[in-house]
Amino acid sequence: MQEKSQEKTYLKGWQKVAYGAGDFGSNFMYTFVSSFVLIYLTDTVGLNAGIVGTLMLLTKCLDGVTDVFFGRLIDRTHTRMGKARPWMFWTAFPLAVCEILLFVTPNMGQTLQYAYFFVVYTLLNAFFYTANNIAYSSLTAYMTKNPNERVQAGTFRFMFAMLAGIVIAAATTGLVTAFGGGAAGWRMTAILYTVIMLAFNTLSVLSIKEIETDEKTAAENSDGITFFQSLKILLTNRYYLLILAFYLLQYGMQGVTNGVGIYFCTYVLNNPDALGLFSFASMVPMIVGLAFTPALVKKFGIYKVNKYGVLFSAVFGVVFIGVCYTGSLPLMLVVTALRGLGLSPMLGTMNAVIAETSEYTFKKDKVHLDGSMFSCSSMGIKLGGGIGVALSGWLLDLGGYVNGAASQPAGAVSMMSFMYAVIPAIVCVLMLLVVSGLNIEKGMKALEEEAA
Repeated sequence: MQEKSQEKTYLKGWQKVAYGAGDFGSNFMYTFVSSFVLIYLTDTVGLNAGIVGTLMLLTKCLDGVTDVFFGRLIDRTHTRMGKARPWMFWTAFPLAVCEILLFVTPNMGQTLQYAYFFVVYTLLNAFFYTANNIAYSSLTAYMTKNPNERVQAGTFRFMFAMLAGIVIAAATTGLVTAFGGGAAGWRMTAILYTVIMLAFNTLSVLSIKEIETDEKTAAENSDGITFFQSLKILLTNRYYLLILAFYLLQYGMQGVTNGVGIYFCTYVLNNPDALGLFSFASMVPMIVGLAFTPALVKKFGIYKVNKYGVLFSAVFGVVFIGVCYTGSLPLMLVVTALRGLGLSPMLGTMNAVIAETSEYTFKKDKVHLDGSMFSCSSMGIKLGGGIGVALSGWLLDLGGYVNGAASQPAGAVSMMSFMYAVIPAIVCVLMLLVVSGLNIEKGMKALEEEAA
């Protein structure tokens, strides 16, 4: 039966592309906010980087609860649109409002400005983005049962995510200037990006259909357990915890590099436009690697491709430290490209790995928890990203960063180099340790042997 489900196809080629395009839109919120909200708040609004970072982390701690909560709501949802698609559709609209409000900080006392930021940032991340992202991720399990199609859909997803990252990094500072600079420039850029996010989110929702399932079986296996029972199942699943750890590390690293990237290029390299070059050098090789990922997985299997890809990335992550301190921009761009290339298979296959882990959970615990299982991606992305951006604010403050100054103290400049070069190398090594234990294929085989 499993072989038939693998051979049967559920998606047309254009549907895989349309699904992936959803993350293009999503990153016009996520990447934009994670990369630029800190410098907007420090240099335009005048808030303290350390305090902002702390508020971000508090929001991300709340995310850990709401992620599993919304995952269970998706598991219990039964509509004509399916389980995940209705959540993905309607949450995009309040998410859009929050994105704009985040870059429209009222002119009032700083205490009220901190409170305003915390409320809007919490609504955006802990509620609307959480529900939207878990719904989008879990569609991988709901729209096809074919493992190869899951890998292909995930590949398109992250190719579009990388493309959005390139566009945002290259265009944002220019757009802010073109729209008049300062608060007005950030406001108009946020509005433009919000329109793009809504358009691609809607395209993705309307292009995909969820597979019809036996509602009675689904209800018996999912609706009958409580929130805390589902939480216990998740927290005793080693593969769920390893996937969560990978996302925390990957997006924690991304949060640091995104948060400090504009500072590093501005104050260390004295070239703000270099941010677009770094984004291009990192993400284009990822897109190329993602294009080859389905073929590599089909030949060698998910585990081997991911393990050796992350090993490759870790090696060049360490090499980047030495290259960074030489100050050679061309060398930094080359090594950045190689480091990004190694991570591409892991990013492209993560949705498939989570879907397989969900199948593993059903076989092991006899419970369908697809929505809850995909909470690890949303939780890891937001909590990891929040920790990364918060760490950026704390370390900048510790280094003595002066808001809006044309030149920075030596301690702040050294801290920027440490954050952009050393922290990613450490994280890449830790990710290798995590991926080495993430052999879901072996786990599934062991369950089958035990059942036999």
